[in-house]
Amino acid sequence: MRILGLIALLVGAVLVPNTAAAHPAGYTNPVSAPAADTFADPSVVRGADGVWYAFGTSDPLKAGETTPHLIPILRSTDLFHWTYAGDAFTTRPAWAEPGAGLWAPDIRRIGDTYVLYYTVTDTTLNPGDDSAIGVATAPTPLGPWTDSGRPVVAPRPAPGGGFLWTFDPALLSDAQGRLWLYYGSYFGGIYTAPLTADGLTVAGSATQVAIDNRYEGAYVVRHDGWYYLFASAANCCAGPTTGYSVFAGRSRTPTGPFLDREGVSLLASRVGGTPVIQPDGDRWVGTGHNAVVTDGRGQDWLVYHAIDRDQPYLNEPYGINRRPMLIDRLEWPGGWPSVRTAPPPRPARLDRAATDEFNGGALGTGWSWVREDDAAKVSGGALQWPTEAADLTGTANDAGVLLRRATPTGDYIVETKLTIDLGVDTVRNYQQAGLIAYTDDDNFARLSLVAIWNTRQLEFGRELPYAGALSYGGMVEGPPAETTWLRLAHTTVHGEHHFRAGWSRDGVHWNWGGTWTFPPGPAPRIGLIAHGGDNPQATAKFDYFRVYRLS
Repeated sequence: MRILGLIALLVGAVLVPNTAAAHPAGYTNPVSAPAADTFADPSVVRGADGVWYAFGTSDPLKAGETTPHLIPILRSTDLFHWTYAGDAFTTRPAWAEPGAGLWAPDIRRIGDTYVLYYTVTDTTLNPGDDSAIGVATAPTPLGPWTDSGRPVVAPRPAPGGGFLWTFDPALLSDAQGRLWLYYGSYFGGIYTAPLTADGLTVAGSATQVAIDNRYEGAYVVRHDGWYYLFASAANCCAGPTTGYSVFAGRSRTPTGPFLDREGVSLLASRVGGTPVIQPDGDRWVGTGHNAVVTDGRGQDWLVYHAIDRDQPYLNEPYGINRRPMLIDRLEWPGGWPSVRTAPPPRPARLDRAATDEFNGGALGTGWSWVREDDAAKVSGGALQWPTEAADLTGTANDAGVLLRRATPTGDYIVETKLTIDLGVDTVRNYQQAGLIAYTDDDNFARLSLVAIWNTRQLEFGRELPYAGALSYGGMVEGPPAETTWLRLAHTTVHGEHHFRAGWSRDGVHWNWGGTWTFPPGPAPRIGLIAHGGDNPQATAKFDYFRVYRLS
């Protein structure tokens, strides 16, 4: 961000004075260690004293602890080495239920006052779970913090009953100095509303900026004349299979519409979003819920949480996810935010022996079935496969899987051209079709175009056995189209099998996303799937299945 204007200087999480310390030549993620073993949903401000302060979701901070800190605070003089500095609150606000979570704080400085927004997961204002956004003020980042005594965004009734998820607040100061609060989550979508100049009261009607059932964790910055909406997608907390990732869209106004790099709206059913950071095959999965800070040299940094895939839980398996705070350099290639993006895989030559163009009246040689589906037929130069009322996740394992080996073994890209009419906007959970890397029914990764409530998304799901049970999670990718080209790129890294997701809306321009890993040993087989429901039934048309050797 290169943010100009006096008002922007007052909103401390997005711009800092030029006296900020330079970052060290090297640092180690997670930067919240050893102060905190988990520090989810981080937000950072630079205080008037020149010190950085990070605020996190209410969790226990250390392994072995079970009592949550009520919005813990860390402090640092350089952004990279942090110590525990206390908690924002000693008790919950009077309007919060005794057991309510205080989640996803957003810390800002407005004038001489520090303003803290936060999620309250359950209030005393209504029966049942009714989340809201609270706000507190303090003269310093360490307090004392005084809650306003009421929500700044009250619980919002949902059509049909219950309450929309009013989560994840984030403040923006626009080019004219007006303040906007962003909030929302999967159940209801993301909205923004204007605030009064002190940031404590909503001053107008709210505008939806991202579709429901896709995004949460909004954070908006100004950069080169654009407003960039960062938002996180997929499950935040699925242990070793957490695919949480950050995406972006941009707009000329704070209220949108926010479009991705391909011009697709974040409000569309075939939902847009350009990846900013995703799991890339290293130790970290669940790379999401970000904030942005700018150091004194003008370098932007993405602050976020992630999960060590080898140590995914704070205490017992399937308990609190261990989500420490990380920081990475944020760059803007071509006007789009990006963090530690790997170069795109490049196909070198077509492996004709492992390829099937589906030109005959039957499958080519080399295919084998797990639970053959007689409805799948080769005709008209394509494999036509109606979606089965079946699935692979969990223990049911009743869906058909069409498989082959990419022989000879090595690094390769597998590609298919998929056409499937899942409609738009309607609910057709969870019809899907696409590619799969498959070891067995409980150990696979599938890249599929899938109907998720009112949205149509590309999901890169992963199931694996963990601690005596099955763990399933998924990352999502960029927008699909009526016809979508899919790729899985296989590489071997330190003996592990890495599969990276790729997609295209025209078969020419390719995008690359996140990576799932498989342990050393025989390579998973690769193939196709079409399942998730048959009411109404959709037919997946696979024009070909091609294998390319990597250059």
